[in-house]
Amino acid sequence: MIKNLLSLWRKLPMRIHILAAWMMRPKFLLGVAALIFDEQGRVLLFKHTYRIFQWGLPAGGLEYGEEPEDALVREFYEETSLNLKVDKLLFMDVSKEFKRQATLIYLCNVVSGEFKSSLEISEIQYFDIEQLPRMLFAEKDLIRRVQKIIT
Repeated sequence: MIKNLLSLWRKLPMRIHILAAWMMRPKFLLGVAALIFDEQGRVLLFKHTYRIFQWGLPAGGLEYGEEPEDALVREFYEETSLNLKVDKLLFMDVSKEFKRQATLIYLCNVVSGEFKSSLEISEIQYFDIEQLPRMLFAEKDLIRRVQKIIT
């Protein structure tokens, strides 16, 4: 019986395969985050207007059909008026608290522009890794993890 079902499945158009996979598999939120270090090894953080722990990594979500690197550049610009260059993908981080949320972590550089606050970001600042402000523990842990990778 299974052999017959698999034979039938093989004959179905690819769009049916994709639709079935989309409907049957668990859904994940996919985010992107930028880690930006200056010449002294300090990390750039955003002061978010909507978070309990205001300081955090530059991050955002993807729009439908958007490539992750494009989403990161877009989010960064929308929130700061600064232009970002994505250097490389470091790894994917799966949230320990929210098992269906994953974030692609990129090493990046600010290439041009002048910071302008937005509805979401009121301030940006570079911080020494050993003197990070009050922020989510997971983000602090992530910053330290990346520093070990790149040094």
